[in-house]
Amino acid sequence: SPAWKANYDLLREVSGVGNVLALSLLSMVPELGKVNRKQVAALVGVAPFNCDSGQYKGRRRIWGGRAEVRSVLYMAVLSSKRHNPVIERFYNHLLAAGKTKKVALVACMRKLLTILNAMVRDQKHFAEVA
Repeated sequence: SPAWKANYDLLREVSGVGNVLALSLLSMVPELGKVNRKQVAALVGVAPFNCDSGQYKGRRRIWGGRAEVRSVLYMAVLSSKRHNPVIERFYNHLLAAGKTKKVALVACMRKLLTILNAMVRDQKHFAEVA
């Protein structure tokens, strides 16, 4: 349909987002562009959740969500951190702040997902959103 084609073209504008991620998001996350950033992160499973109990303050972990989309998004972020200046800057900022590489990658996954969600929601190009 023309709406899917327009959304596909918007998603493909972002460097690091290939055919696989664009088509995976459009087919497996039909809520893309219709929910807010927290909801889309929880749907895909990249939102950090507390593991606290009483006075115990545990680590924040990601869990649940759509694992297929999460694995495709992970591979896209590996490419984006090399070719997308916005994601690369964010990744290096997190490493400088003392985060581990894997934690920084997951944070970049969430950042890329929220950027793509905003692009589809507002029908704006990457340069206007990022």
